[in-house]
Amino acid sequence: MNPILLDIPKKLESDRLILRAPKPSGDGEIVNKAIKASINELKPWLPFAQKLPTIEETEANLRNAHINFLKRTSFRFLIFHKDTNEFIGTTSFEYVDWNIPKCEIGYWINTEFSGNGYILEAVEELIDFGFQQIKFNRIEIKCEFTNYKSRAIPEKLGFELEGILKNEDLSADGSTLTDTCIYARVN
Repeated sequence: MNPILLDIPKKLESDRLILRAPKPSGDGEIVNKAIKASINELKPWLPFAQKLPTIEETEANLRNAHINFLKRTSFRFLIFHKDTNEFIGTTSFEYVDWNIPKCEIGYWINTEFSGNGYILEAVEELIDFGFQQIKFNRIEIKCEFTNYKSRAIPEKLGFELEGILKNEDLSADGSTLTDTCIYARVN
């Protein structure tokens, strides 16, 4: 089947969270505010957080994410608390390969909400959706070897550490070589 014909819901729900695809416009301000509040924690790990993006840059990024969602090339979801509607972070299917089919999951959290298990819950919901509805055969999570908080997510969700690639990537600021952990689960 042509992936463009897949009916992918724009909203998923878990016990405490709503995962929603970016709207065609209007999400930039709330996401930018979370990036600003979390920049010190995001900067060591994420290239986009090397400098604080403007609201316009964040809005443009989210509009591109919306387009990619429609094109079925990646699926970003904004995470909101079900009771308070507060923006918590993002999780996504990236690097989708429809020939296998497989993908990689990414995520980040607004520092204000760290330590509550929200990313674990959101990623678990995304994994279930990916295996059950999209029918991915493989889901990967890649992260820097020294990013222990990020590594805890796949480890708690039963992913297998398939390997550690030495000097495989550059640090988020591009200054040093880093080792990359590759975790995977197969359907």
